[in-house]
Amino acid sequence: MRRRLVSYFDRRNRPAPDELADETLNRVARTLEETGTIGIRPPARYCYVVARFVLLEDLRRREHSHSRLGDPPGQATGSASGPVPDITTEEPDEGAGLREQRLECLEHCLQNLKPEQRELIIEYYRDTRREKIERRRELAARLGISMNALAVRACRIRDILEACVATCCREP
Repeated sequence: MRRRLVSYFDRRNRPAPDELADETLNRVARTLEETGTIGIRPPARYCYVVARFVLLEDLRRREHSHSRLGDPPGQATGSASGPVPDITTEEPDEGAGLREQRLECLEHCLQNLKPEQRELIIEYYRDTRREKIERRRELAARLGISMNALAVRACRIRDILEACVATCCREP
């Protein structure tokens, strides 16, 4: 099970998959100590549920530590070809001209989306904190889909935008 958990965290590009697997197994062991049994069958499923929470905690912890240091949390979003830079964050060595170019590319790429995709992604990332959560609930209800389905749609549109912006920024 430990080997499978290490592989699980490794596939998600976590820098310390061994430590995360150990933390997951420690939590499962603590549950076994306290309750004596695992109510979910098969027990491996419970391990993956706990692993998912450990993963989310690790992502939040790393994003928080990056924001304290002033670094962009680029490791949180990645793809098979490596981490994708955050298109809205100015990096220390990045000039104002490059940031301006990236924003122009983002505007151009937003205009290339279908109108319903453009509206969805703008509404999805609008507001902050509690307002953002409420807006996303309203958006999901209006579309007649679950919050999870909404998140998947937004993720797919964001992937399209990131690829478009990256291509646009490479052009002269």
